[in-house]
Parts: sequence; C-alpha cells; structure tokens
Amino acid sequence: MPLTIINSFASWVLKQRIHQIELFLKYPNEVQEELLMLLIQSSKNTVLGKEYNFASINSYETFSARVPVTSYEDIHPMIERTRNGEQNVFWDTPIKWFAKSSGTTNAKSKFIPVSNEALEDCHYKGSKDLLCLYLSNNENSELFVGKSLRLGGSSQIHENNNSFFGDLSAILIENMPIWAEFSSTPSNKTSLMSNWETKMDAIINETKRENVTSLAGVPSWMLVLLNKMLAESGKESLLDIWPNLEVYFHGGVNFDPYREQYQKILPKKDFKYYEIYNASEGFFAIQDLNNSSDLLLMLDYGIFYEFIPMDTFGTPNQKTIRLADVELFKNYAIVITTNSGLWRYLIGDTVRFTSLSPFRIRVTGRTKHHINVFGEELMVENADQAIAKACSITQSQVVDYTVAPIFMVDKEKGAHEWMIEFKKKPDNMELFHKVLDETLQAVNSDYEAKRRNNMTLNPLVINIARPNLFYDWLKERDKLGGQHKIPRLSNHRDYLEQLKSMQLIVSF
Repeated sequence: MPLTIINSFASWVLKQRIHQIELFLKYPNEVQEELLMLLIQSSKNTVLGKEYNFASINSYETFSARVPVTSYEDIHPMIERTRNGEQNVFWDTPIKWFAKSSGTTNAKSKFIPVSNEALEDCHYKGSKDLLCLYLSNNENSELFVGKSLRLGGSSQIHENNNSFFGDLSAILIENMPIWAEFSSTPSNKTSLMSNWETKMDAIINETKRENVTSLAGVPSWMLVLLNKMLAESGKESLLDIWPNLEVYFHGGVNFDPYREQYQKILPKKDFKYYEIYNASEGFFAIQDLNNSSDLLLMLDYGIFYEFIPMDTFGTPNQKTIRLADVELFKNYAIVITTNSGLWRYLIGDTVRFTSLSPFRIRVTGRTKHHINVFGEELMVENADQAIAKACSITQSQVVDYTVAPIFMVDKEKGAHEWMIEFKKKPDNMELFHKVLDETLQAVNSDYEAKRRNNMTLNPLVINIARPNLFYDWLKERDKLGGQHKIPRLSNHRDYLEQLKSMQLIVSF
C-alpha cells in the first residue's frame, strides 16, 4: 500500500476521536464526576476500597472527606505488596508493570503502578490524541509518510516476583501496538539500550537515512542528540538530513530556554512545536492549537483531578478543590485519582489555568522545586521565562541551570545563586545579569518586593559552569538520558554545592 494512502487512512482514523473530545469539552465537570464514581465502584472490593468503605461513597464530598491526600511514602507499603505478587490491593485488575520514577535526581526510586487500563486508556490514548489534534490542525500534514524519531529512557525492563519495572518509556515500548512500532524509529532494540552514550551513536546510525517526519522527546536530551547528529554529518540544518521533518512533540521541561537553539537547527518558518504533559503517573494534557503553548487538560483518560492552591499548600489551612472550583492564573499542586489505583495522589507538579472553557493549563514547576526561603515564591516557570529573555537579548544560549538560596547570616541579606552552563556565552555578562534579575521581578511580584532596594534579597549571583558540568553530574549519578532532569530550583544548597565541587569557571 503506498505511503500516501497509509497517511490518509491513519489521519482519517485518528480524526474520528475529535467527536469524543468534544464531549468532555462540553461537559467537563460531569465527565469528571462520572469518572470518579466509576473508579470508586471498580475498586470497592480491593483492600483499600474496603478500608475506606468505597461501597458507601456516592458523592465527591464523601470521597474527599473520607480518603486522605497521599504522597508516595504513604502508599509505598501497598505498592510493595503488589510488587511482591499480591493483587487487588488498590486496584481491581492485576498490575504487573511499575514505572520506575526517572524524573527525580534523588537516589531513592519510586515504583508507580501501571495497569493495563492505564496503558490503553491513558498513555496510548494520549499518544493517539496528540496525533489526532495535530492532524486536525494541520490538514496538509504528511506525518505518516515517514517515521517519528522517539527518544526515551535508557533503562531496560527488570523482573521482580513476576512483576516488571523500568522507565515508563521502556514499558510503553515493550507493550507498544504494532501501528506505533511501524511508524517509529529507532528500533525497539536500540530504544531500550541501557548505556546512554552507546545508544546515542546507535540512534544516529539507524535514523540518519530514515525519512523522519517528526521528533518526540525531552528538549534537553533531544538537543544533545540532534547536535551530535549535525556534528557527525557536517550539516548545519536538520532539514538537510530529514527534509520532510515537520513537527517536534516535546515535554518534560519548559521549552522556552531551548526554543532559539531549535529554531537555529530547524530553519523552517512553518515548522511546528507541540507540547505534551505526561509522567509515569499518567498522560495529562496536550497542546491543541498550533501557535499556543497552553495545554488542553484531557478529562477522559481514567484520571480524576483535584487541586491544592499553592498559597495554602503545606499549611494548616491547606484545602483541596475539584476541577469545577479552580480559578484562572493561580498556582495549584495537582492531586490525581487514577485507573492504576493511585487515590488522591500528590504527584508533585504545579500548574496554573489559562482558560476555564475549555480547561487549559501551563505547568509552572514542582512543589519541591521552587524557592520560598525569603517569601519570594519563585517558580520554575518564572526562572525559565527570565532565562529565555536574557538569552534572547544577549544572543546567548543556555545548556542547563540550577538555582539555590544564599541564606542570611548575621546581618547579611539573602540572595539567589545561579549555576548556568552556556553553549554560547553572552558577550555582555553584565547585561545578561541585569535582564535576568529585572525579568524575574517583572514576572514575580513577590520576588520584586524582596529585591526592591535590596530590602531582603541582594542581587543574584551567577556562576558560569565549565562545559559539560551538568552532563557529568548526571553521569556520576547514572542518570543520563530519558526523563532525567536537572532540578531547576531548590530551597536547599545540596545540588549547587555538588556542582560547585565539580569545578566551575567563574562567578559573576
């Protein structure tokens, strides 16, 4: 069958999903409430369902009053029971897959349960919907004439008492439907290679002669791969290697600090960038418009959403609200109940709503990855915006960065200390410093108040890292590739001090 016919047929099939999406767009709160009741009824005879008497829960109010908000530490014992072979603990169908958390740089691993329902009705459904929405917005797309270059984690699948664990990407590849494998490159064998550096070379060798029409992966690691591809090919543009490349599907970290670098190696005016928001716990949101980074919250993936306003988070006044009660432009911590048996689970991400009809969000950071030592409430989104603007004005490029507080000692005021690795350093470091600080003040009024007249915070300090510092730091911790990320902001200095001990060039 000619590839053009395959492309047309695949587009037609995926677009049929639009009608179902329109249903939750029209009745979002009703879809969510019905979903919650279905999840509760499904699990009423599990160990957890009996503990909280799910059989008698018939409203959100009863559910929220009876079932506590939980962290991984709270549910770890039940997860270990399931990993050791016991079933029907927190979900009513057998769970044998566990996604080993790969987004954290902590030594301790998390094992997130992944049910068959979650694979089919959440993760794979999300992947198909991403294509559906993209194709709906780009009717002349020839996406399926070629293949998607996917860049996932480097961990293979491991077995433990007849249960299996690995990076989510490895689990998805292991269970991948035929249609997805047919349209992807590199091969499953290469994708699952455990050594990141060896895998990079294998991916380049396997994909450089393919007709790649799309890219999919975390921006920071994808950029490493693409730059290596260009260096080995002697080309300046990826379009010289893959002339039919039309879209990059990305997620995992904010894209803004990397946007100019991608535009340089993809000099195509109508090239598309589509963002997704997914994690080991589920597939949550998808960019549904061509030129907007707002993400449509997907409400029929077997996930019930609740939110904790960050102004009450972690305080005695902490409150949890459902989707119907959220407000625009406020920061919320996300709480999820899922078809993998996560009940009122705090995933650690923060978002803000940019639209309530339909519900669209932007990811703003992590509940643990922010700085609020001095009441400045600095979020990752603020830092990414400031870095992007400073780079744009000074024509510089950043590889990675992290920020930590300088604590007050005696009468000395506090400050923020940055470690920044540049791919291209600013010619005028003073201007970069000035734009970075002023942009932070412009996007965050709390930070501005603390910086005004150096009232609480002194000017920020910038350390310019040596080349490959962050890469070496991750390599030392066996965390190269995949979903592994540098912690952007922290309320402690542990990460910064580790990096400083591995040699930096200069402070500013």
